[in-house]
Amino acid sequence: MRIRIRVHPSDPNKRIRYLGGMGYIEEARENHVKKKVEEALRSKMKQKALKECDKYCAKYAECATGRTFSVVWHCRKQAKELNECLHQYTNDSVLEEMKRSYVLEQEKQEQK
Repeated sequence: MRIRIRVHPSDPNKRIRYLGGMGYIEEARENHVKKKVEEALRSKMKQKALKECDKYCAKYAECATGRTFSVVWHCRKQAKELNECLHQYTNDSVLEEMKRSYVLEQEKQEQK
């Protein structure tokens, strides 16, 4: 089996391995972190999102108070606003940026 390193077609900063007929396998990016670190960063990202979207959380909670099944269609507008706000702070690009800053911080600490 021949292994060749190539530049990723959509991102020239990424390297990929081509394994014969088996296809492409992405190599670890420069901002690769351990699983536990990634989980901690995700948790931090979610906490920040909830803090930033507190106003929408309160609106949704107020609408949902005293309802059971009807909350689905009665509070649809508030749920949509909350989800849109949360998505601004909890998406892949935000996580990648957090990973990048974590890796840079770790590199600075190692240089000391």
